[in-house]
Amino acid sequence: MSDPLYPPIEPHARGMLDVGDGDLVYWEVCGNPDGKPAVYLHGGPGSGCTPASRRFFDPEAYRVVLFDQRNCGRSTPHASDPSVDLTNNTTQNLVADIERLREYLGIERWLVYGGSWGSTLALAYAVAHPECVSELVLFGVTTGRHSEMDWLFRGGIEIFFPAEWERVMALVPEGENVLDAYHRLLSDPDPETRRHAAHEWCLFESATPDWPPTTGLKRRFQDPEYAAAFARIVTHYTRNYAWLEDGVLLRNASVLADTPAVLVNGRFDFQAPLGNAWELQRVWPRAELVVVDDAGHGGSESLDRELVGATDRFRR
Repeated sequence: MSDPLYPPIEPHARGMLDVGDGDLVYWEVCGNPDGKPAVYLHGGPGSGCTPASRRFFDPEAYRVVLFDQRNCGRSTPHASDPSVDLTNNTTQNLVADIERLREYLGIERWLVYGGSWGSTLALAYAVAHPECVSELVLFGVTTGRHSEMDWLFRGGIEIFFPAEWERVMALVPEGENVLDAYHRLLSDPDPETRRHAAHEWCLFESATPDWPPTTGLKRRFQDPEYAAAFARIVTHYTRNYAWLEDGVLLRNASVLADTPAVLVNGRFDFQAPLGNAWELQRVWPRAELVVVDDAGHGGSESLDRELVGATDRFRR
């Protein structure tokens, strides 16, 4: 099968946006400067954007905005430094960052595109600012419910990955919560303790997107600074249930009743089970749910083709 993504492109504008609290957020714009605005919200939390993130949009039709969320990617200060305080890195502040960036770039409304954690952030932003959102395209859908984060880290997904989970738990003292333990280990004064904890955490993150599970670290986690920042930010968010009241985004989805959307989910997505997208579509009938039978959380050519098809549909 041919690559369904648009050819690689480079940004024509970029910068660092001061979002307060001592944080600078990296942003870039690519595609048509006069095109339809769209914003890409990456997953993780803590993944950062990549050159491939630009390729889900027709560059002749879209003005594509990408940014690295607080303390990851090219944003500063970087969470790989254990002295960096993550207290102000919250869902509510990320929503405010998105809105600040929209205003800074002089955009009235934009298509909001997000996957995995990015789909929760997209929903949080859209519910808070529905008047600024023209459409949404979400994949690997998560909605911020506490049960979804419990499934990942408090008893659930490990039934499919028992050997991998046993490695994660080997660093957790008896009686201590896994998220609290890794939060502590990833901020330990000893660099080797931090490195080992980040390695074990990211080894599990590498195994669970695909079936059968992969072995070894995925390429992005082979950068120790990337791995450390990712693990710190993920545990920071999940141990606090992303500072979201349980089920609040599903309850408030009614404000999006007139907003078109496409939800794309792999049938064998263990990190973001299909039931998440199903429940969201039930309370948001305007959203179309597309199930990709050959995909997990790591995606596939078929899933990419559906995502490009969705942005192509909305470009007009």
